[in-house]
Amino acid sequence: MRVKVKGDLLRWARQRADITIDKLERRFPKLELWEGDEAEPTFKQLEDFSKAVHVPLGYLFLDQPPHEPLPIPDFRTMGGQAPRRPSPDLLEMLYACQRRQDWYRSYAESNGDEPLAFIGSLATDTPIVQAAAQIRAALKFDLEARAECSTWEEALRLFIGQADSAGILVMCSGVVMNNNHRKLDPEEFRGFALVDVLAPLVFINGTDSKSAQMFTLAHELAHLWSGHTALSNTTVASRDQNAIETWCNRVAAELLAPLEAVRYELQIGGTIEQVVPRLARRFKVSTLVVLQRLRDVGRLTWDAFFVAYEAEKVRLAQLQRIQKKGGGDFYATTGARYSKRFARALIQSTLEGQTEYREAYKLLGISKAETFRELGRTLHFMS
Repeated sequence: MRVKVKGDLLRWARQRADITIDKLERRFPKLELWEGDEAEPTFKQLEDFSKAVHVPLGYLFLDQPPHEPLPIPDFRTMGGQAPRRPSPDLLEMLYACQRRQDWYRSYAESNGDEPLAFIGSLATDTPIVQAAAQIRAALKFDLEARAECSTWEEALRLFIGQADSAGILVMCSGVVMNNNHRKLDPEEFRGFALVDVLAPLVFINGTDSKSAQMFTLAHELAHLWSGHTALSNTTVASRDQNAIETWCNRVAAELLAPLEAVRYELQIGGTIEQVVPRLARRFKVSTLVVLQRLRDVGRLTWDAFFVAYEAEKVRLAQLQRIQKKGGGDFYATTGARYSKRFARALIQSTLEGQTEYREAYKLLGISKAETFRELGRTLHFMS
């Protein structure tokens, strides 16, 4: 059965997903004719097309493309310009995290949980050192314990665990839900923060390096303390930002690598080439953060910093391409993808009959009972 749809809507759906006709022509050889209103697809072909471009099937029957604004404030910039239209991947992750946050808020309310006093407790005119100290104290963030971590991955797990213990839902994934074929683009966004006094949530784009994820987490935590929900693609040296992003950046850098500690470490001496990797290992941050902190303490001039920073970005990009890895074991990465706090609460609520299995499966992005049971065993809810 052929269905009548507007070619403009098919073209909009394809462009929304940033996919060219060439990439789809093998699966849909008449796509160009469909878009030109010269032929009509079957219903099955239209279903397959909607899945290929990650658009709800119902959208293709509208009179005109729907307006899809971001559901949260957008603090991203791309070289001083407004960012491109949000991708389906970004929108789906935002919607999924909002649904999870809504569920956890209701769960916390039913348990009589107290609001978290630190959410929105700082203003963006709070002195940077003071703000970082307050966040560090609330998280029981121990610089020495982090320095003893053997890898950046271990340090990131420790950092996430500290935020989780404070009541924050930290979700880190490099793919949409559990679809390893839909990788998130760190150039589009690095993370976002959803402010809530009962269910504060931070999402980290897991395709970034572990050291970059450390900075993203610190930056988004600053958003929670300042009470500002936002989408970010910031880096430590990002420019053309608004006042909130600039403050969060500075707080994040001070949280991870306090200037006082940096000055102390510099007493050991050494060239810039020796100091940068040593301090990166010491604080478990990226070399880009170290370069910024060296600029902050006056060890580098602006010109020297800019040259070193741009060269280091190129080196790190090449290194990440070489070290590119797969998604790893599903159950081993579950705690990071969903937040252990969220996943444990959801599984417990489902086992106790308070949440329907169908709803739990949807929130977790799974479809099989066996997957749910294994996930429960991983999180020590099932024998």
